[in-house]
Order: sequence, then structure tokens, then C-alpha cells
Amino acid sequence: MSVVLLIIGILLFLGLVVLHEFGHFIAARRNGVEVEEFGIGFPPRAWKRTTKKGFIFSLNWLPIGGFVKLKGENDAATEQGSFGVARFSGKAKIMLAGVGMNLLAAFIIFTALAWLGMPQLLDHQFKIASDTKIIHNEVLVGAVDAGSPADKAGLKPRDHLLTVQAPQEQAVSIAAATSLPAFTKKHAGQTITLTYERNQQHHTAQVALRTTQEVKGGSAYLGLSPAEFSLTRATWSAPVQAVGLIGQFTAATFSGLGTAIGALFHGDTAKASAQVSGPVGIVVVLHDGSLLGYQFVLLIVGVISLSLAIMNVLPIPALDGGRFYVLALSRLFGKKLSQGAEERIVGASFVALLLLIVVITVVDVKRFF
Repeated sequence: MSVVLLIIGILLFLGLVVLHEFGHFIAARRNGVEVEEFGIGFPPRAWKRTTKKGFIFSLNWLPIGGFVKLKGENDAATEQGSFGVARFSGKAKIMLAGVGMNLLAAFIIFTALAWLGMPQLLDHQFKIASDTKIIHNEVLVGAVDAGSPADKAGLKPRDHLLTVQAPQEQAVSIAAATSLPAFTKKHAGQTITLTYERNQQHHTAQVALRTTQEVKGGSAYLGLSPAEFSLTRATWSAPVQAVGLIGQFTAATFSGLGTAIGALFHGDTAKASAQVSGPVGIVVVLHDGSLLGYQFVLLIVGVISLSLAIMNVLPIPALDGGRFYVLALSRLFGKKLSQGAEERIVGASFVALLLLIVVITVVDVKRFF
């Protein structure tokens, strides 16, 4: 089941990119700009077909994005039906339509999750308390310390902890993450029995807890960090919850970007790289999320859609927001950019962006593998 969810998650991620480009496509046609090609993936081209509308639909070999090629894409173009002759308001709509589509997708996904079952990912995650109830809660293994009693017993991250039992006592259900540390402290130095679920199969482990003297050295009795995975459900407040979550995740994204930029200024590249992730990191996160169910996969896809919207409103020249700001600045100074100047700015920034993707991919491979 997790493999199916992973494949669905990857397809949904690629769908977000196509949806983003479809926004540009629709906005261009509505503002009188001719579309020459709608491409899924980046060249080299694998397949193409000329549609009845006169534009080329293509599939390309690099499945990491998509594009819409417009007639006369530069601001200085003068041909009828070209991007250059469109009004500034029309150009702005075309550039930012992808952002709007990704925001809409995030809103729809978050609203649906609020109805179906919303994973609780953030501390104090936004919800309307009077219209929200917990429909599922389980305690998982969050992390396992190397060489700890939990590690020696074979416990792994994402194992679902079910019960714990001390010698001569009845088994106790692990209903909350906070209950496990209290139990292990009470039975320090004893061998306890843990039951847990992995891949829909129940397992039992005998775990020799550390003594109080060993714990004084800074380690924990069991050596694992429990984490709760909860799902909540709302009714009428689902759209409100979606808007609130968009605000929370947007704030968290800018906070992470601020941390990354600050770390770079201080020369802490490790801290900076920990705040970002590329295609490899996205696949890993989708894989991990698939082990927790379709709700978590959908939440990740919704967050990615929101992140695409945020990144495309930032002043990064190779992306939509950067091109919009360059266009706006040229209007501020009362002069259109020449085709050569625009191509140099976009080309150089696009190369820089590709190099950044390569660097982030290398960092992701080292981090996860």
C-alpha cells in the first residue's frame, strides 16, 4: 500500500507543476497571447503533438518541471499575438497565474483533508476547536538513539507503539507520547515488554532499560523519542481551517528561509542546507509520508503546492516572481527591457538556479543516503 501511495504522491507532485503551467496557459490565451508549446518536463523532447488550437503539446525527458512557450516571450516583442504587445496588467496576470493555481490547489487539498482527516504536523496547528474532533491517534517511534536499549531491541522509526509491560504487571496501552518516558523512568533498570506494529504486523520486544546511574550520563532509559500521529476532522469550518493553515505554513516557510539566509551569512552551510530540499528530498519525504497513510501524503502535496506558490512570488529572476519584478522595475524607469538584456538576465539566473538544484540534490543524497 505504501508503494502505491508513494507513486500517487510523486504523480500528484508532477501534477502540481503541470497545474502551475496550465495557469500560465489559460491566462495567456485570455489576454490575447498565443501559446506555441505546452511542455511537461524539460527538454530534450521525447514526444510532441500539434493540437487543433495550433500549439504543440510535448512530453520531455527531464521530469522535473514543465513550461509554456509563448509567442514573443520577451517584453520588447512587437508581433501581433506576442507577449510583448500585451498590456502590463495582462503580462502580470500571465506571470502570476501559476502562483494562483498552486494556492488554489493548496486550499482545495487542505479543505478536503479537514473533512477527511487532517494530520497534526505543527505545534498549535490552526483549527476551530468547537468544530474539530480527534478521529485517530497513535504513538510512533520518532527516532532511535544508536546503541540504545531500543536500538538493540530492533525498534525503528515509525514503528507504532501499542503496549508496554513491566515484570509482574499487566500490559498498559501507550495512548500518549508523554506516558512512555514516565513509565520507563518508573521501571529503570528492569526488562520490559514492548509490543508494536510494523508493516501491519505485530511484534514483541524485550527491552532492558538503562539504570538511573546510566541515565545520569545524559542518555535516556529507553533511548527512543516517541511521537504522536493524530488525525482531526472538521465539518463547516474546513475551508476556514484551510486558510488558517496556508497562513501558518507560509509563516513557517519564510521563517525557514530567514534561518537559511542568516546561516549562510554566518558561514554555517550545514544549517542553511538543512532548511531546503530538492527533488530527491521531496521523494524521500513522500516515501516516509506514504508509510503513515494517504492523509499525510496529501498534506505533503498541499505543502509543496503552497511552497511552489511562495517561491514563485519571490524576486528570483529565473522564476515567475523575479520576471514580474524585473518587468515592473522597467516600467518604473519608463523603459522596456531590450530582448538581449532580458535574455541575459533570465538565462544567467536560470543557469544559477539549475546549479542550485544540483547542489541541493547532492546535499539531499548525502543527508538521506
